[in-house]
Amino acid sequence: MSAIHDMLFSINVICTLIVMLVKQANYLISSPRVEQCPVPDRPEFAFIGRSNVGKSSLINMLANQKDLAKTSSSPGKTQMINHFEINRKEQYWVDLPGYGYAKVSKKQRQSFHSMIWNYLEGRENLVNLFALIDSRHKPQQIDLEFINDLGARNIPFAIVFTKSDKSKQSDVMKNVNAFNAELMKRWEELPPMFLTSAVKKRGGEQMLEFMTELLTK
Repeated sequence: MSAIHDMLFSINVICTLIVMLVKQANYLISSPRVEQCPVPDRPEFAFIGRSNVGKSSLINMLANQKDLAKTSSSPGKTQMINHFEINRKEQYWVDLPGYGYAKVSKKQRQSFHSMIWNYLEGRENLVNLFALIDSRHKPQQIDLEFINDLGARNIPFAIVFTKSDKSKQSDVMKNVNAFNAELMKRWEELPPMFLTSAVKKRGGEQMLEFMTELLTK
């Protein structure tokens, strides 16, 4: 695991002094439109990824709560902008609908697409978006396009490779390197990256360090 960790952080070295401690986390509200989200009066971190990427499990790991974000064996269950309140009134975390859209109608896909981008471009207190990528798979075009769109629209984000415990380390590294190689065809510098496993509790501390750093800038 240390080899993977060192490789990823050699791309973007992140130095912090304090790890954010999540003392309290609770579900707050689900909103169908960004205009109906809570008042943007505190820092906000959002999470997004294709259906079945392990988003809810990652959020639960970071919050150290088993059932904060509801996990499901059926992809595409997240269909609204879900806000969680962290450490009372300290910050918000947001669980966004997956951009893979699972098995939904064309009208629903268009609705989700508008919801996501209206949120990302209109939420003034958004500190960072964590874009989740399944480390079990070779680079997927839909993921690459979404990452490139984030860069083109100047959305602050970091990439999180999930489910690193589900494959051999060599296979995980091969997929991560292939994804980075595809990004470098268009990017001069890669965004921050994290390798995680909700099952093995890997990568969470590094993500919380990163969030703390962003909040103290």
